[in-house]
Amino acid sequence: MDLHISHKTSYAYDQPVSYALQRLHLRPQSNAMQTVLDWNITVDGGVVELTCNDHHGNIIDLVNTFRGASELVVTAEGTVRTNDCAGVFGKVYGSAPLWHFVQGTALTQPNKDIRALAKPLKGASDPLGALHAMSASILSAVPYATGQTYTETTAEQALAGGAGVCQDHAHIMISAARVAGMPARYVSGYLMLDDRIDQDASHAWAEVHLPSLGWVGFDVSNGISPDERYVRLAIGTEARDAAPIQGLRMGPGDESLIVTLQVQQ
Repeated sequence: MDLHISHKTSYAYDQPVSYALQRLHLRPQSNAMQTVLDWNITVDGGVVELTCNDHHGNIIDLVNTFRGASELVVTAEGTVRTNDCAGVFGKVYGSAPLWHFVQGTALTQPNKDIRALAKPLKGASDPLGALHAMSASILSAVPYATGQTYTETTAEQALAGGAGVCQDHAHIMISAARVAGMPARYVSGYLMLDDRIDQDASHAWAEVHLPSLGWVGFDVSNGISPDERYVRLAIGTEARDAAPIQGLRMGPGDESLIVTLQVQQ
């Protein structure tokens, strides 16, 4: 399936910027699940200072906003050909060892409730089936709802609050898998929706490593493993590592953010 993606992020500042730097994870890479046919990033109001790979193997762009700018617009667009691998990314490894993805992070620290979720995973005769069952349990405990959590909401807080979005579902899945000793990581990307082209945000899901299969994806929010409707952007131990855009700004004043995203065949 060929997916055409247009992702625009617009920052507006009510006072001229003295300094702002954005880190982008907006370049998909070709792999067993996808082939990048064409891709381009344009920046208005700033300049790409550096493009390189991070320690997880993601491609990052560092964007420096022009001094005195009142607006920054970053547009990523292109076409990616996808394959349905039933969520199995496979035994693909980079410089980060598997034990790196077993360690806890600030957003994925487990509590007693997450440890309870993880109990069926320990010693399971069918670990893949147990992971799918846990994914369903997470969605039952934390139904999808916007406006209830924030970018800094932890897995523990989302589970206690009983509502969340894809980031929260991925963090809970990752946290519980790690409790069971399974390497788990966060994946950011895009999802083509069946009912609309225009979206408000990119997507995210979890991947868990099984010795027999390698990395396997779980989209808790939709109750499935990623198929040909998904495009991978970046991986990390949690959302902070793989966020499509993350940055800092110095100077007075406020900023507003508008994201427009289209994913279609």
